[in-house]
Amino acid sequence: MFQHAIVRIPGSNFADGLTGADLGMPDFATALRQHVQYCEALTTCGLEVVTLAADLAYPDSTFVEDTAVLTPQAAILTRPGAPTRAGEVAAIRDEIARFFPTVFEIQSPGTLDGGDICEAGTHFFLGLSQRSNEEGLRQLAGYLDRLGCNSSIIDVRDMISILHLKSGIAYLGDNALVLIEEFAGHPQFKNYRRIVVSEEESYAANCVRVNDRVLIPSGNPKLLAQLNANGFHPLPLDMSEFRKMDGGLSCLSLRF
Repeated sequence: MFQHAIVRIPGSNFADGLTGADLGMPDFATALRQHVQYCEALTTCGLEVVTLAADLAYPDSTFVEDTAVLTPQAAILTRPGAPTRAGEVAAIRDEIARFFPTVFEIQSPGTLDGGDICEAGTHFFLGLSQRSNEEGLRQLAGYLDRLGCNSSIIDVRDMISILHLKSGIAYLGDNALVLIEEFAGHPQFKNYRRIVVSEEESYAANCVRVNDRVLIPSGNPKLLAQLNANGFHPLPLDMSEFRKMDGGLSCLSLRF
């Protein structure tokens, strides 16, 4: 059960962040409203939300998930693969250290984005991507092993449909994975209960189990029905402006 979440308010230069999406310019006022609704949803799910001020030095910094990998025993600070995001870790380090006495950190030449790491109980799927390199994953796997967890690597570097591993996969507990179609037959997922998202709703594969609810992007009726049929309790949220910046539901918070 999660008890806390760390979020950061989008800055007025949010639209200057990195994106490969071709969905138009995000509307800042709408993004702020959606962020408030997101935080309210986390509170509804029983979390204490720690809200950090906007950081105009880093337009992408509202996507706090990329700065750390959190486990019950320790936090691992990342080293984002995009040079323009490198300072985001230093900007959030003290806040993470307030909650985690043990903090590890990925070192150069390793790169790692938190969005490439999917925790499934004591097993972690590590995405080898354009942002997270082999050295970064090697260091993370070493830290996880010290913490009693195991891990495996999934190479997504040639997949043009997703930026990070978690753009295409979500672990919901109860041995259930939400997967995009490209992952449906992947051998690493064969022993899981698989909920496969249709191609037209693939963005919704980035959903988040938060205690008794599953946050999903609104406008995805097929996944909504699948989750209900599998005994989950979805909570749809409008994510239109964050989607324009390659962001998903998991990206907007660090949950622990």
